[in-house]
Amino acid sequence: MSRDGVVRRRGRTRRRRAAPVTVLLCVLASLATGCGIRATSVPVDAGAAPSRVGCVLPNDRESPDGGGATSVIRVYLVCGSRVSPVEREVRMPGGHSSAERLPVARKLLDELQRQPRVMEDTAGFETAVPEQLTISKGTDGDPDEALRLSRPLDELPRYALAQIVCTYADTSAADAEGGVVLGGPAEDGSSDGDSADDATGGTDSEAAAPLRRYECGTALRTHPQSAETAGTQL
Repeated sequence: MSRDGVVRRRGRTRRRRAAPVTVLLCVLASLATGCGIRATSVPVDAGAAPSRVGCVLPNDRESPDGGGATSVIRVYLVCGSRVSPVEREVRMPGGHSSAERLPVARKLLDELQRQPRVMEDTAGFETAVPEQLTISKGTDGDPDEALRLSRPLDELPRYALAQIVCTYADTSAADAEGGVVLGGPAEDGSSDGDSADDATGGTDSEAAAPLRRYECGTALRTHPQSAETAGTQL
């Protein structure tokens, strides 16, 4: 066989041997660059995505139990690391006007203490407000808008205080500017007729817990743990 024939034969052999290698390289390259293969829009299953609470309710609300005229109120519940509003239809004292501060405050507190409704629970909402907590009007010497809780403010769960403040804001439970004035339990300042003031002119009763005025701002809603240091002492 001539030298040219041997060269041509060897060239064909190299090409035959190189063909599988070329195909293999193309397959490997297709994994990285596509190698001319059209990309699919179907996502690759890379495992479960990190869970994320929706904190969003469907448009339809659950109806309250019973009949009668109802009002739509906004209640702030805990969801994730913040407090967020949900709307509920409830029968408010005084009807739609709901002008009486203490009855409105008590009704809203009742709603905060309720376990979340089915849709609320499914969306990730919960409440931190203690069931035994009660609220009353201010004591003598307090401003008209003052409300007093049955537990000291610094003993409340921080998220609970944020829930109460934001739920009361923009209702008749707040002051004219939307601020909420809260205090802990008032000490019994009453005394019998035979008790006399001490030499300094005071009484033997302890002073009521100080009041603080809160506003439901972005900082309180997004960082409810700041509630313990929020507010302005009156």
